[in-house]
Amino acid sequence: MLEKYLKQVSFASTEDFARNYKVNIPDNFNFAYDVVGQWARINPNKRAICWVNDQGKHIDFTFADIKEHSDRAASYFQSLGIGRGDKVMLILKRRYEFWFAVIGLHKIGAIAIPATHLLTKKDIVYRNNAADIKAIITVNDNVVIEHVNDAMADSPTVKHRIVCQGTPPEGWGDFNKGMEDAAPFSRPANVNTNGDVLLLYFTSGTTGEPKMVIHNYTYPLGHIVTAKYWHNLDEDSLHLTVADTGWAKAVWGKLYGQWLAGAAVMVYDHEKFTPADMLKVIQDYKVTSFCAPPTVFRFLIREDLSKYDLSALKYATTAGEALNPSVYKAFYDATGIKMMEAFGQTETTPTIITFPWIEPKPGSMGVPNPAYDMDLVAGDGRSVEDGEVGEIVIKTDRWMPLGLFMGYYRDEALTKQVYHDNIYHTGDMAWRDEDGYFWFVGRSDDVIKSSGYRIGPFEVESALMMHPAVVECAITGVPDEIRGQVVKATIVLAADYKDKAGDALKQEIQDHVKNVTAPYKYPRIIEFVDELPKTISGKIKRAEIRKQD
Repeated sequence: MLEKYLKQVSFASTEDFARNYKVNIPDNFNFAYDVVGQWARINPNKRAICWVNDQGKHIDFTFADIKEHSDRAASYFQSLGIGRGDKVMLILKRRYEFWFAVIGLHKIGAIAIPATHLLTKKDIVYRNNAADIKAIITVNDNVVIEHVNDAMADSPTVKHRIVCQGTPPEGWGDFNKGMEDAAPFSRPANVNTNGDVLLLYFTSGTTGEPKMVIHNYTYPLGHIVTAKYWHNLDEDSLHLTVADTGWAKAVWGKLYGQWLAGAAVMVYDHEKFTPADMLKVIQDYKVTSFCAPPTVFRFLIREDLSKYDLSALKYATTAGEALNPSVYKAFYDATGIKMMEAFGQTETTPTIITFPWIEPKPGSMGVPNPAYDMDLVAGDGRSVEDGEVGEIVIKTDRWMPLGLFMGYYRDEALTKQVYHDNIYHTGDMAWRDEDGYFWFVGRSDDVIKSSGYRIGPFEVESALMMHPAVVECAITGVPDEIRGQVVKATIVLAADYKDKAGDALKQEIQDHVKNVTAPYKYPRIIEFVDELPKTISGKIKRAEIRKQD
């Protein structure tokens, strides 16, 4: 499949990749027809999804199955009057119906809006009206259904509420029965152009209402890099990414790039994360490639990995937060597998990657993805030197990279604020070492300036997380007459340390940070709290902590 889209598939170095990685972009590319449909034609019995839930139920879906079920979903949507440009919100956790629905929406040119089941009534009302959502498809979950029902009085654009699995509540359609009864599907004329909106994601910032990130129909091709050159997949791979379908990470690791590379997607549908259960899934289903946030790896290495047969597992990747070198080492010592980091945003595909052909540096995001024209710049716009902190930016004056967002839907002012003069400002700060590896510092508005030093919250939080007392933490700057700002740590303690919360523990934690990182970065102020303020997507609201201070 990749040979159809790439001039050259295999690369020996980042320089080779930069020179020769070129994607052939067809006119009116549609992932549903050009990838799923193509696999269903040339290898219909090839496994596309290996789905298992935490009750032990297991189903394999071939590409022929995915084509048939998505055809039925598309026909069902058409019967409801859903068509090109209509927005449909998918709250489907890890149910296999997500894949039927999202591919079905692609087939009729509708816009898919994946969303988390954690949304409240207020969240749903905001999304319905901000995007003029026409239909909502959800799991048969009483809490989710209650929130959706409560939102209806304030959501005039929503015409259809659809539930999958089980008896639908009053006023709700039955997705599975709708598919079963659907008329034969025929591809409509003029489904899409490459510039049409394919996906819309509500991404929560640490301030204000969520932004609406939109991607066009070429976006899936940007994830060739994700699957082939980060996850290191081929046609014999079975890849498991730990992510709910409501987050952008799901299409990074459970859909587009994986199927372009011909790999099968492992889906573990579970309500509660249990490390032992996750390891058993990896063992029993012979997962070959695994991707998860560092937090998941921190839990996995606490298990006795020798009890599991992980011989099929060949590759591991991670992103989303700080990877502590001790976690990297423990996993490597137990498995012999090096964890390969990457970095990106909902607005992009992976922009900084530890490629298979380079040696990982634990804690580094990797090197710039040459598919993007990237730089680190200072506040005055100049490119920074090695070792100097700058903002990660993407330049588009020479080419428009596959995977970069189209902008923020219905918010031209916000789009221009971050994307102007052919430069997209990510708002993320990093520094580059002498080998070209990037090291994350923090968001631009979170960087602390103390006594002339620039201190990134990320590096101090990474040091704090190495102390056994610390479960979660947030680093912020507190105004100080002498130093400008001083570093403050807001910490959630582990259960067996809560009764030790006091000056002695604070001093112990301060000494620990001084030993792990540069002494000037240690938190002069420490506050113990029961929980940290967070967005619905789990991002820490440092601005709220600063406001309270």
